[in-house]
Amino acid sequence: MEVILKKDVDNVGYKNDLVTVKPGYARNFLVPQGMAVIATPSAKKVREEDLRQRAHREAKLIEEATKMLKKIQDAGIKVGAKAGEGDKIFGSVNSIQVADAIKTATGVDVDRKKVGLKESTVKSLGKYTATIKLHKDVEGELEFEVVAE
Repeated sequence: MEVILKKDVDNVGYKNDLVTVKPGYARNFLVPQGMAVIATPSAKKVREEDLRQRAHREAKLIEEATKMLKKIQDAGIKVGAKAGEGDKIFGSVNSIQVADAIKTATGVDVDRKKVGLKESTVKSLGKYTATIKLHKDVEGELEFEVVAE
């Protein structure tokens, strides 16, 4: 029996997948639990239209994320830190400070969890690289500089 999944179901499929399952599993578990609907011709048409609209929205999101990434990479991010002798800084620079520097330089609000530092710790002045993930398909490298305040 063909069903269209409304939710991700382990070992069966993901949301909006058209899958074939045994009739008893569909009638007794998937449909009553609200995890699937029976794949009638009209339900298949609705599913196709939903997938088409989702692909269009996804394309717009990817385009916007790509523009933001380019803007961030071109900004020349500088992170200020208090430094002592020999270009050593007090404490270390983390992803929170990099995200704040991105926001002040470009106005783009990036979640700190989306910023990953290549080095485990940044404890001296200089240039470093971070990875930024603005969307599941849009990820890029960002070069930033740690300067003394």
